[in-house]
Amino acid sequence: MSSFKEIIKGEIPVLVNFHADWCNPCKLMDPILKDVKQNFGSNLKILKINIDNNQALSNKFNVKGVPTFIMFKEGEIKWQKSGILNKDNFIDLINPLL
Repeated sequence: MSSFKEIIKGEIPVLVNFHADWCNPCKLMDPILKDVKQNFGSNLKILKINIDNNQALSNKFNVKGVPTFIMFKEGEIKWQKSGILNKDNFIDLINPLL
């Protein structure tokens, strides 16, 4: 299994979804993220991180609430957003990175 650092350092953008099983807004994001993944196909990776199981990683990136989304490209944070986003929001944020 690849480490987090290895996954985010590639040229393909990686959208990291910090979520929690108890979070209802997080559950609402699942079908939206599925649509986003279908839209971008192999040009985007999506990685889900459960904050309850990965507190150190959540703290490292200053995740204060869920859902929180962080976009990485070549190991660098390109943007970070918290809360519910719709498909069009994601597309507008991701397109400039491709």
